[in-house]
Amino acid sequence: MTLACKIHAANDLRFEQQEDIALAPHQVEVQLGAAGICGSDLHYYFHGRAGAFQIREPLTPGHEASGLVLRTGSAVASLAPGMKVAINPSQACGSCDYCRKGRENLCTQMRFLGSASIYPHVQGMFRESFVLNARQLTAVEADISFGELAFAEPLAVALHAVNRCGPLLGKTVLVTGAGTIGCLIVIAARLAGAARIIACDVADHPLRAATAAGADAVVRSDLDAAAISDPAGVAEVCVEAAGNAAALATCIDACRRGGRIVQVGTLPAEGLHFPANAIMARELDYAGAFRFGIEFDWAVDYLVSRRIDVRQLLTAQLPLKDAVDAFRLAADKSRSTKVQLIGEAAMS
Repeated sequence: MTLACKIHAANDLRFEQQEDIALAPHQVEVQLGAAGICGSDLHYYFHGRAGAFQIREPLTPGHEASGLVLRTGSAVASLAPGMKVAINPSQACGSCDYCRKGRENLCTQMRFLGSASIYPHVQGMFRESFVLNARQLTAVEADISFGELAFAEPLAVALHAVNRCGPLLGKTVLVTGAGTIGCLIVIAARLAGAARIIACDVADHPLRAATAAGADAVVRSDLDAAAISDPAGVAEVCVEAAGNAAALATCIDACRRGGRIVQVGTLPAEGLHFPANAIMARELDYAGAFRFGIEFDWAVDYLVSRRIDVRQLLTAQLPLKDAVDAFRLAADKSRSTKVQLIGEAAMS
């Protein structure tokens, strides 16, 4: 038996015991090391939905995790019990047009862990142990904590977002929203050669985190809008990482003529007023960035080599049994950046 978190509806999280299952030849059972609470997890818990994805059956959230191999299927040769692993939550089909073109994040048959995007839902990793396909796991021998390794997924999101920005060498970049993803975009943009990075948010704690992540300037956009308001624009590239309509408006206002806006945040499902004429008249490129592809492998390499150090972004780790407290802490942006749930592997 294994203990699992289940969200039944908004503000309704329950712990349930689940039966152990037999392994198929290419499957692996993994014990939870650490699992980060993401913005979409918070939306599922507090609102019963994340954007257009609504909970229609009890959902175990959690898609950014690391763990320890417990047992392997008969056909698995690359992994063995006791190995530390990074976990890719994407299960692309590999055969649709998008997968064949190298854009597996747009796979038409995608199964993404901890998501209500399809029905039946794909259950996630906020549980003591779980069974995955071996190809979703990357063995890591380096001396790196489970907590750091669980950043591979959000770092992959940030790397993909920066990829969607186009060349950044020598450019000024504005990032709206300085949560975990926003801070990781700051780090990734610097790695890509950005000359100046500005982060804005409506709270002080995220801005302190963005400064620690390497932002050249930070702005309280609710108190000092003039600092990022210039008729000529303040940045060639603006990245919306807040999932907030006002933050998107800031990007559009702050982007220089001929610049590019990349939307990473999930905006409200009910839609919003969109100033399309500003996009047209100033010839702005508007692009979306959804999840990631090969960037997951890059993220693991960057973390293991410590070329990217995420330790300053980890606020707290709580045992799985304290999931409700962890969700509440993660939702309090005045106190936290990244909050993780941890299992026995990380506590031993």
